[in-house]
Amino acid sequence: MTRYFDQLETRSADQRAADLAKALPEQIARAKSAPGLAEILGDVDPASVTSVEALAALPVIRKSELSKGQAKSAPFGGFTTCDATDFDHIFQSPGPIYEPGRVSNDWWRLGRFLNACGVGKGDIVQNCFGYHLTPAGMIFENGARAVGAAVLPAGTGQTELQARAAHDVGVTAYAGTPDYLKLILDKADQMGLALKITKAAVSGGALFPSLRQEYADRGITCLQAYATADLGCVAYETPAMNGMVVDEGVIVEIVTPGTGNPVAPGEVGEVVVTTLNPDYPLIRFATGDLSAVMPGDSPCGRTNTRIKGWMGRADQTTKIKGMFVRPEQVADFVAKHSEVARARVIASREGEMDVMTVQVESDATDPAPYAASVAELLKLKGKIEIVGKGSLPNDGKVIDDQRDYGG
Repeated sequence: MTRYFDQLETRSADQRAADLAKALPEQIARAKSAPGLAEILGDVDPASVTSVEALAALPVIRKSELSKGQAKSAPFGGFTTCDATDFDHIFQSPGPIYEPGRVSNDWWRLGRFLNACGVGKGDIVQNCFGYHLTPAGMIFENGARAVGAAVLPAGTGQTELQARAAHDVGVTAYAGTPDYLKLILDKADQMGLALKITKAAVSGGALFPSLRQEYADRGITCLQAYATADLGCVAYETPAMNGMVVDEGVIVEIVTPGTGNPVAPGEVGEVVVTTLNPDYPLIRFATGDLSAVMPGDSPCGRTNTRIKGWMGRADQTTKIKGMFVRPEQVADFVAKHSEVARARVIASREGEMDVMTVQVESDATDPAPYAASVAELLKLKGKIEIVGKGSLPNDGKVIDDQRDYGG
């Protein structure tokens, strides 16, 4: 029988929509009380934003705006509803970008993920995420506390000591990057130490099928979460291992890279997240990651939206003939021609020269208007290939660099 973390995970679609209609206006109002967010949101009326569809009319916030805001107003750039001294922790991520944190109330919402991994009271979690400056270690420790598990705050490195501690303490669950667990297991084998680890909650790197299978062969169930320092848990795997279930504390949209425009259901696009965290109310925060919504509910019984997981990066900015071509420019090109469904820029080489080809999904036959728009909007001349609608790959790419950079 499935053990759910809370009743939110199994809400009906109608109940979730009703709850969202109440929560969204409240969150937009909180965001407008934070100076940095208020500047971006402008004159939007919080009462008018009661659905995901209404949310799509708001501007997208990118990480670069956090950096700019923090440069003007340290440490959080006016993006929080609390003063820095009201938080329990202040973290520094590469950039540098500073993020707030609290130690109580499952602040980053990793509890649902760890519960889905089967971690709970009676478990000891060896937490191998970093504890210094960056928040990952505290994010997972906070989640472990939410499900009642004890934590061995191992951090990173010193594999021999990690293996010895896992044996001596009787660790039953691992939290960390997907590949580091293998180092601990192999070191324990070399040292002749029997370990009791049967559960692994991983994030922060690729979990390849072969590695997951190796853990399974050792009797370890390994599931992964999609989480960020800014947002906490966005989505997580369940024992059904059929996509990732979106966490109940966030709203996920999939948009065309370089825009805030939602893609059609099932299309690959950039993950944009609105968090319901009252302390750090990021609205339509662009992660820069690609994913796609999956149809239907998870076989595990959780009813929220599912996504396919990480499918690459949305920032496909590429230099062609010495000029940067950005996803936003491709989106402007598509917007200019109502008959164009999608477009894709391909960077290639002919001899020692860069070549730009623009593939255009359209029923038109004359490439000339498209060539003129490409020159105007992308600032480069390129070959135009008109292709049938629906023929471009559903991989989220709007710029495909096919040049060989090998030696």
